[in-house]
Amino acid sequence: MSAVSKRPGLGKRYAILGIFAMLVWMAAWLSWLSPSEIFPKPVATGLAIAPILPAALLALFRRPSAVFWGGVAALLYFCHAVSELWTVPEIWPMPLVELLLALWIIFAGNWDGLEAKLFKRGGTGNA
Repeated sequence: MSAVSKRPGLGKRYAILGIFAMLVWMAAWLSWLSPSEIFPKPVATGLAIAPILPAALLALFRRPSAVFWGGVAALLYFCHAVSELWTVPEIWPMPLVELLLALWIIFAGNWDGLEAKLFKRGGTGNA
C-alpha cells in the first residue's frame, strides 16, 4: 500500500480542520469572548471543549475514527448553538460561528459519501 492511498480524502481533511477550529472557538468563546456567569472560566471552558476533545486527540494520532467522533460532537454543538441563538439573542455572532463550524464538520466529514451517492460517474441510471 502506497503512502498516497493512506491519506484521507479532501472532505476528511476539511473535517479535521473544522474539529480543531471548533476546539479553538469554544475555548476562546467561554474563556475570553463571553465568559460564563454561572461557572468559573476553567470549568466552563472544560465543559465546552469536552465533546470535541476526543475527536481532536484521535485526529492528532491520525485515527480514521476522528471524523466520526467529530461529527457526533458537532451534532451536540449544533443543538447548543441553536439553543443559544434562541435564548440569548444579544450574543448572536458567537453561537452563529459555532453553528457554522458544526455544519462544516458534519458536511465535510460526510462529503466523500455524499459525492459518491449524488455525483456518480458513468451513471447506470440507478439511484
